[in-house]
This record gives sequence, C-alpha cells and structure tokens, in this order.
Amino acid sequence: MFSNIGVPGLILILVIALVIFGPSKLPEIGKAVGSSLKEFKKATNDMMSDDDKKSDDKNENK
Repeated sequence: MFSNIGVPGLILILVIALVIFGPSKLPEIGKAVGSSLKEFKKATNDMMSDDDKKSDDKNENK
C-alpha cells in the first residue's frame, strides 16, 4: 500500500501534517499513534496465541 509513496511523498505528507496540526501537537499525535499500534499488535498476538492453544487442544483430543 505504501510502497508507491517514496521519500518525496513522505516528506510532503509530513509537511502537510506540520502545517495542519502545528509543531506542538505532532509529538502528541505520534505518541498516540505509537501506543495505538502497540495495543493493536498486543491484541493480535494474544488472538494468535489463543488460536494456537485451541488448535493444540484439538490435536491432543484426537
């Protein structure tokens, strides 16, 4: 999805974000996005481990 953006496109996006939100809000937004991604990754890993445990239980019962 993001493979076609490239460096100039990324710089343009960052400049637009700087103009819209201002320099004081960007660190807060970055922190919020980072924590959201961390929580999403944790939830995904928890779901995957639950699925692995269920499949292991099914294989043991056979």
